[in-house]
Amino acid sequence: MKIAVALNLTQSQEALLREASGGAEIVKYGQRPRPVNRFPMEMADKLADCDALACYVVPKDLPKLAPRLKFVQTMFAGAESALADEATAQSGLPIATVSGAHADNIGEYVIMSMLAFAHRLHACIRAQIRHEWLPISAFNESVTTMRGRTLGIVGYGSLGRSLARFAQGFGLKILALKRNPAEHRDAGWCAPGSGDPEGMIPQAWFGPEQRLELLARSDFIALTLPLTPATRNFIGARELAAMKPGAYLVNVGRGGLIDQDALTHALANGPLGGAGLDVMIPEPLDAGSPLWDMDNVLLTPHISGAHIEYLDRAFQIFAENLRRFRSGRALVNLVDRAAGY
Repeated sequence: MKIAVALNLTQSQEALLREASGGAEIVKYGQRPRPVNRFPMEMADKLADCDALACYVVPKDLPKLAPRLKFVQTMFAGAESALADEATAQSGLPIATVSGAHADNIGEYVIMSMLAFAHRLHACIRAQIRHEWLPISAFNESVTTMRGRTLGIVGYGSLGRSLARFAQGFGLKILALKRNPAEHRDAGWCAPGSGDPEGMIPQAWFGPEQRLELLARSDFIALTLPLTPATRNFIGARELAAMKPGAYLVNVGRGGLIDQDALTHALANGPLGGAGLDVMIPEPLDAGSPLWDMDNVLLTPHISGAHIEYLDRAFQIFAENLRRFRSGRALVNLVDRAAGY
């Protein structure tokens, strides 16, 4: 067995892959910095006899470059980068993601955003920049607690389930939306002791066509969907109008999940109380966007999933897939091309 790894490896990561693959030969990218937004084409001529490939972005015409390839492990949680190459997308080559590698980190990020809105931290930050001491009266009638409130999680995959586990500890009621709400269990990768793999936490389940009901019942809404043709502009003017007055929306999925013009209008005129946006259109956000200056908006530069152990967890998933491949079992986090993730 021969494995290509188109990024830098630590000694412990390399040892993990050798153990999982039964001592396979590993062809690795040995330069720094490691590429993220492109495939290092200096490795292209080394792919011809490889059985597995781990990378961020796949090279153009990958099936021709690596005719012996058995599967691709993208080191992103989403499938967009792997499916961007038309030849790869049209082939039958199995593709697996590292969905779940940063689920806990993103869950913590959403909780952080929700706490900031509940306790008006966003208002304090802007006042600090202005050197303004806000009177307590500005908070007495607006600060709330999360306990007893309702969180609607739109996209109950690895991210949504990790968030639900954290939110449960704050006393929030959980509503979950997923493509097939009758299927509560999640077969994707989950770190031991985290998430909600059996789907035991939500008090109610909703399908995509029921999203208006979920939105109307939620005090906080978290978007954790992947971006596919079916989910683009999943939240538009109709959905925003259905939300509770004063509700808070946090988007850690993709910017394209929301009609951004409709979102800007809802933040300026209601019903939204605020929005925490880690993803937007475009990225970086245009300097002239009104979102920058809105008092009820928290913006971060697509960093909710960033953490120092991300690649360690990603390689744990790749190692699990190498073990599964060797034993003839189905890969974890296998991309469903029809669904787009």
